[in-house]
Amino acid sequence: MNLKLWISLAVGSLSTAAIAQDSNELVIDGETLVTETAAPAHLEDFDTIYSGWRFRSRETQSLETDDFDNPAFVFVDQGLDLWEEVDGSAGKACASCHEDVEDFAGLRTQLPRVQDGELVAMEDLVNGCRTERMGAEPWKWSGGNMTAMTALIGLQSRGMPVGVKIDGEAAPFWEKGKELYYTRVGQLDMACSNCHENNYGVMIRADHLSQGQINGFPTYRLKNAKLNSIHARFKGCMKNIRAEPFKEGGDEFKALELYLASRGQGLSVETPSVRN
Repeated sequence: MNLKLWISLAVGSLSTAAIAQDSNELVIDGETLVTETAAPAHLEDFDTIYSGWRFRSRETQSLETDDFDNPAFVFVDQGLDLWEEVDGSAGKACASCHEDVEDFAGLRTQLPRVQDGELVAMEDLVNGCRTERMGAEPWKWSGGNMTAMTALIGLQSRGMPVGVKIDGEAAPFWEKGKELYYTRVGQLDMACSNCHENNYGVMIRADHLSQGQINGFPTYRLKNAKLNSIHARFKGCMKNIRAEPFKEGGDEFKALELYLASRGQGLSVETPSVRN
């Protein structure tokens, strides 16, 4: 049975008793994170937005509530080692220029953003520092070193609300991302919106469909026992619907990342989150 048919059957069978997101509160180190808030004005079909954490099982949720239990922190520790590691022809480490990683508090809430006329994600900023300041080789977009570093940097913004710019010079990138979100692709002829807008809250196979929010990335997935980048998740979704994925770090995925970030305006950054 293909995925499209499965969703149709799932929606039909659960339409009278849809499995909604739960009402649990996410509290980490005594701080309550925002996992539910009013939808931003540009979302016409939603009144409320929810973090993906609200759609997970109690067991999975609990892993994120304690940094000692959160398996992602093994990789955050790797990021701390990389922060101090000298690499490249300039003989520098991240710490050589940036006094403290805590100085990046708030950065994750603003990305992607337009810089010198180009839309840039956190991975672009990291590789820009590596190649231009350290004289080092760029890291692979979804490689282990990159996700460890983006998790470390993103952690500094945990608890802060997502607040990307979508107007002005960001507008055309946002419009492109929106177009991609609603465009049907692949052999199953599906768009992001078919699952994460039209059918969120429904069980499909063993998964509970969420709204597809990206406020927790990079996220540790129990499925593959590692940190996963936003673009790697996009790639996986496209493969699931039998579509040819766009390039990680390419213009399409960065535009889609901006649009999805804008759908989560007001939710707390959860980096690094835990999901199925």
